Amino acid sequence: MANHKSAAKRDRQAKMSRLRNRMNKSAMKTAVRQVEEALVAGSDEQAKAALKAAIPVICKTSTKGTILKKTAARKVSRLTKRVNKMLPLG
Repeated sequence: MANHKSAAKRDRQAKMSRLRNRMNKSAMKTAVRQVEEALVAGSDEQAKAALKAAIPVICKTSTKGTILKKTAARKVSRLTKRVNKMLPLG
């Protein structure tokens, strides 16, 4: 338990931050999972749409500071690569 007023405030802020980070990360994981499910289903259009919806969610999670910028870039890159590989060239 916090012994000082400032320590109590820091504790409250940390709890809110932890909840906010968990919420953002959960939304990101859901978006990524939807892309992966579309890839497994083999639906080109569904995978493209899911990727298009997932990229802003991943970027927002990075902007909020929940994940690092390079981690977000890596996730987007790998997902895009997988969707593009599934699709025929042309």
